[in-house]
Amino acid sequence: MKNFPLILLVSVLSAISSVTVYKYFEGPREVVYMESNNAKLTTFTDQLFSGKAQRDFVSSSPTDFISAAEKVTPAVVNIKSSQGGDGDFWSSGSYGGSSGSGIIISPEGYVLTNNHVIEDSKKVEVTLNDKRKFKAKIVGTDTSTDLALLKIDEKDLPFLNFGNSDSVRVGEWVMAVGNPFNLESTVTAGIVSAKGRNINILEDLYSIESFIQTDAAVNPGNSGGALVNTNGELVGVNTAIITRSGRYEGYSFAVPANLAQKVVRDLKDFGEVQRGMLGIGIDDVNDERAKYLGLENAAGVYIKETHPNSAAAEAGLKKGDVIISINRKKIASTPELQEQVARFRPGNTISVEYIRDRKKYTTEVTLKNRSDKKAKVADFKGNTRVLEDLGFELRNLRKDESRKLGIIGIKVKSIFRNSVIEETNMDPGFIITRVNDNKVTTIEELIEELDGYTGQVVLEGIYEKYPGEYYYKFPF
Repeated sequence: MKNFPLILLVSVLSAISSVTVYKYFEGPREVVYMESNNAKLTTFTDQLFSGKAQRDFVSSSPTDFISAAEKVTPAVVNIKSSQGGDGDFWSSGSYGGSSGSGIIISPEGYVLTNNHVIEDSKKVEVTLNDKRKFKAKIVGTDTSTDLALLKIDEKDLPFLNFGNSDSVRVGEWVMAVGNPFNLESTVTAGIVSAKGRNINILEDLYSIESFIQTDAAVNPGNSGGALVNTNGELVGVNTAIITRSGRYEGYSFAVPANLAQKVVRDLKDFGEVQRGMLGIGIDDVNDERAKYLGLENAAGVYIKETHPNSAAAEAGLKKGDVIISINRKKIASTPELQEQVARFRPGNTISVEYIRDRKKYTTEVTLKNRSDKKAKVADFKGNTRVLEDLGFELRNLRKDESRKLGIIGIKVKSIFRNSVIEETNMDPGFIITRVNDNKVTTIEELIEELDGYTGQVVLEGIYEKYPGEYYYKFPF
């Protein structure tokens, strides 16, 4: 024990020497804190009442919109429309019109906007984010979704990619981008408040309202602008607000991108939307109906009636059935059902899961058009060869033209030389309303009337500037 102080002193000196030598040879160390880009699972461990963890959730990503804003703003444009008259914005004088926003969706100059922004317009002007101005052509409109497709003559434009609106979740951060009143792009942010909202604002008989609701500030001039996620992907087209003052009051509504993408394809390919239909009358499932039918919860769509010869009737669906999914995607309400079916064309087949007598069944439904015909759009596009062989080019009357003339029909754009139609002495501008005394309102219906027909064809219609009805005959 006498040597204990000496031993302790030697130990301390040895330790100090070891640390000194280690530091000398080791050099300074750099400490780097690595932060994962992945979402972190955060757990509340407060043991309240049950003694168990209160809840688990995935923490949200940083709400930084800088990159998304830089990506999106160049592709959002201002749109001015004119109802015409002697004065318009390409000449002098005043004009009647409207202003809104639009989204460039391809480098070739296709612009997506709301139908109400350009409705009844004779002239449309698009102003890019860099203040260049272009006259725009109306490619097509769809009143049932309040969407319209425009085209400007320019290439290599900045554009937005469509995102998957089905993956958008309530509570997710989103950004609304518009170009109102030529103020250049205006950016606001908020969260998704709800999905599948129906607010009964569209007047079309076949209107489809399954809006994404957000609390991002959207004012009237933002109509037709972009709703994007934090990656800068287009998830909706800002369309409407609920307001008593005429200003933003906290609720805005956007057409889901997945539905808008289908509308765009149809308008680009055919000039109008080819919409597949089930042919049923529907209603939501409330709590009382769910209990009566023995359902687990008040979700799904109740079939009130099935139209004769409809797609649903041929697939075996009946009054009293409750549709719970389309192509394995759960359906909780009528807006969700309308949105899902509206993504398909006549002739497409979808899988429908339904409940009948408390049992689940699945059936395949081949959708039809409004005339309860299964004409596939692909076949329709191919059958336009018939029109070329006859020798004329057609287009459907626009809504403003139909309102002005008081008819719905098909306008002859051009007639080929030395063709069957030229021999009838028909002139361009003729508006076809009947084929063999059968009323036709679209090119598709005209082709269906000619499909499989043999004999004398009579086209009946009018000219806008000449009174009376005109008839043209030719062998087919």
